[in-house]
Amino acid sequence: MCKYNKDKKINNNNKLFSQLGMCQSRFKHILLLSLLFVLPSVLRAAQTDSLVFTTNNRIVIFKSGQEKFSDLFAAIRQAKKSIHLEYFNFRNDSISAALFSLLEQKTEEGVKVRAIFDGFGNASNNRPLRRRHLDSLNRHGIEIYEFDPLRFPYVNHIIPRDHRKIVVIDGIIAYTGGMNVADYYIKGKSEFGAWHDIHARVEGDAVGQLQKAFLDFWNLWTQQNINGAQFYPGYCDATQEFSHLASDTCSSAGRKRIAVVNQGPGCPKKIIHTTFLQLINNAKTQIQIINPYFTLCHHIRRALKQAVKRGVDVQVMVSAKSDIPITPRIVEHNAHRLMKKGVKIYFFEGGFHHSKIMMVDSIYSFIGSANLDSRSLSFDYECNLLIKDKPTTEVLQNIFKKDRDEKCWLLTPKTWKEKFKSSRRFAAWFWQWLAPFV
Repeated sequence: MCKYNKDKKINNNNKLFSQLGMCQSRFKHILLLSLLFVLPSVLRAAQTDSLVFTTNNRIVIFKSGQEKFSDLFAAIRQAKKSIHLEYFNFRNDSISAALFSLLEQKTEEGVKVRAIFDGFGNASNNRPLRRRHLDSLNRHGIEIYEFDPLRFPYVNHIIPRDHRKIVVIDGIIAYTGGMNVADYYIKGKSEFGAWHDIHARVEGDAVGQLQKAFLDFWNLWTQQNINGAQFYPGYCDATQEFSHLASDTCSSAGRKRIAVVNQGPGCPKKIIHTTFLQLINNAKTQIQIINPYFTLCHHIRRALKQAVKRGVDVQVMVSAKSDIPITPRIVEHNAHRLMKKGVKIYFFEGGFHHSKIMMVDSIYSFIGSANLDSRSLSFDYECNLLIKDKPTTEVLQNIFKKDRDEKCWLLTPKTWKEKFKSSRRFAAWFWQWLAPFV
């Protein structure tokens, strides 16, 4: 009897330990699953928190190629030490010829000129720089490199590409935004008319962040070690060093908060994607977006829908015309899906809007090279400015409002059927499956 009770007690204890073991195992699985879902969010938050805002900046917004290149050329003429240029492409046309001619003059004056461009960006335009052009530029003192030239097998060179547009002059002023170097930024294109784009010139400590983005990439690709205090002179009054440039006339000039969001080698992965998401998810009243390749990812699409549910006024401007095949159909599909969820979608018909800007709550603006497509959000090297400044955001909002009111039509269930035939609507549905690859 005693032995039976003892054995029964042992069996009960064994069952208890077995159940405890199962609970521990389940707890481990729950903990592991929690980490899998929560950790990415924590890491994304940490990436955004790691952005460094500088507070003593000026910024001038250029809303056309004519404005940008006039200002850029005037600044280059006054350079004294160094000119650094990083572009997706230099199209071999008259504006590039004028730029390189001016840069050759500066090298004769003792100014060091360094330039880098993307191999795919060069090969994909119909007026690429050839080897003979590069050899000529090098002979004239311009140090120019092609990042990751296309070679067989070409599939190895699809990603990542360098899509940034950065110019830094004497470490004192810098330019960045959506424009490369090509005539059509001024003259437009015959197939869709005027080319609309946004670019910016920055003065202040944010210039040092752009200089670092350029030099880090330059040193990595060229295997050089270009660095030193001479490239980071600190805050300088650019008006004393450069004359005849457009001025920042905002009341906040010299006190603007700017963080350079650089997505490149050694930077937090998908930092552009993370910043877009953080801005959208934290919006309280309004989101305004202009982006040409609005093919999206499911995270951004979901965030925009959730913003509408929170009562945020979400307005998106996309181009009715595009310079890339297939992309317009994918954009139309996303536009229709979001329209049904309450997002206001405006189709721009005043040419091609290549701008990449977002304004949030009339306080934040996000401007640069990044598109809202899978390449920019996940793979390519990009550079944007995150600006916390009401007057600057108002400048961009005024551009949005003017184009929206004068050159756009609003997508509605009625205009969806009127503007797009059933065959085109089917094409939009069909091609959207390629969105993760374009």
